[in-house]
Amino acid sequence: MTDRLVVGVASSALFDLTESHKVFKTGNEEIYRKYQEDNLDNPLAHGVAYPFIRRLLSLNNLATPDDPLVEVIVLSRNSPDTGMRVMRSIEHHGLAITRSIFTQGQSPYRYMPALNMSLFLSADASDVRNAIQLGLPAGHVQHSSFVDDDDDNLRIAFDFDGVIANDEAERVMQTGTLADFHSHEVANAAIPLEPGPLSKFLTGMNRIQRIEEERRSLDEHYKNRARISIVTARNAPSHERAVRSLQSWGVTVNDAFFLGGIDKAAILNVLKPHIFFDDQQRHLSAAPGVPCVHVPFGVVNESQPGDKTEDAA
Repeated sequence: MTDRLVVGVASSALFDLTESHKVFKTGNEEIYRKYQEDNLDNPLAHGVAYPFIRRLLSLNNLATPDDPLVEVIVLSRNSPDTGMRVMRSIEHHGLAITRSIFTQGQSPYRYMPALNMSLFLSADASDVRNAIQLGLPAGHVQHSSFVDDDDDNLRIAFDFDGVIANDEAERVMQTGTLADFHSHEVANAAIPLEPGPLSKFLTGMNRIQRIEEERRSLDEHYKNRARISIVTARNAPSHERAVRSLQSWGVTVNDAFFLGGIDKAAILNVLKPHIFFDDQQRHLSAAPGVPCVHVPFGVVNESQPGDKTEDAA
């Protein structure tokens, strides 16, 4: 696993578990088990993370079948028997996912370090927040009206501060004025920020992009599929520290949108990423047609109480 980009996904992120969750919330485990058994051959519909996961796995055709670039593993609160419907649905949809962990009612994120995961996606807000507090890279998928298509290109968009960088600069912003923030960033422009919770995931995607470049150099007809963008509220003069931080970490992005307070949704609706990561809920709720993920990291999330509801993940 050390040479692969490993992503964990809860069944609640990969599939639409709306009906299953209604049954789960009755509190009767036997009824829930019977419901899933009765619907074993009724495939679950696509969830918020499905378009992203499908395209991410498709990048494995750049490697040999016995040594894929990407490994996706199901991490689920389901029991092994209720989880069978999840695995049947994965098979039905033709997803190359063979590994899974079912931890009947317990939080599965504890196994992330053992599996070298760079990202864990779940619809269970409590699980995600607890994972982040342990320093693990996790994101809470939001409800979305995104309509997928058959395009194989993979577009990933990140906010910068609190997502791929730490929240040092955000703390200045939250405790001072915009002028204080810009002054701080100009004074520290040559000092790279520390990497944030999803920096390892970005590094893994860059590794795949370099393999795509190698393929393109050998095949003039090959078109790169993975594209990475930053969509941030930073603007000049604070943009320079962001760019220099990326350079110091040895990572690159294809696009950078330094918006300076312009509504991110306006850009996201044109960019149409298959997944967008941000540490602030207000940016995510403004873009209902984009598959969004909340990363509850840093100062902007410290005062927010965790969602204690459990999900049939």
